[in-house]
Amino acid sequence: MNHLVTQNDDMKPTAEPTEVDAKDASATGETADDAKDRKERVLHTRVPGVLEDELKRLAGALRVPVSNVVRAILEDAVDAADRVTRRTEGELHSWTERLAGERQRLRERVTPSHGRAPATTPAAEPKAPPQAAEPKTPLDGVLGFQALLLATPASCAVCARALPTGEEAFLGIRDGAGPRVILGRECLPGRAPTT
Repeated sequence: MNHLVTQNDDMKPTAEPTEVDAKDASATGETADDAKDRKERVLHTRVPGVLEDELKRLAGALRVPVSNVVRAILEDAVDAADRVTRRTEGELHSWTERLAGERQRLRERVTPSHGRAPATTPAAEPKAPPQAAEPKTPLDGVLGFQALLLATPASCAVCARALPTGEEAFLGIRDGAGPRVILGRECLPGRAPTT
């Protein structure tokens, strides 16, 4: 095996930042540890001769130093491994959730709880909640009326007259659910029509 050293001339294989590095770091607001972390390191490794020849051939074809080729390959490999790891973790999490759901469904089928029949027997359809009877007239269930100025056109719920935007109308207030009721002044209960 050959020994491949990947070191650029501009890289210094020092483990600690020099005094100049510490001064530069303090001038930019970095700590000495930050300056130390951003410094590039030299990594020595043993590679087979065939791999060394291929790396040199590739570096020559790209017209870049061998160290740059090695660095690019390592960065791409680390990025790819990181993506694969994240994807695998996501898939494992998804499978875990599915298995937990299936396990719970199987438990519910096999184990009757609190006197209920197992889930394999068809359950009775839940009864719909009783609905309020539909009002016979538009004013059934209306407690009172609130005057308002229409911002959009409407129609009177009693006489079906068109009520234009800007006209005074009256909104029916209900104690419970029911259709919206808007009346013109002439259809208000207990009022004589104005002439």
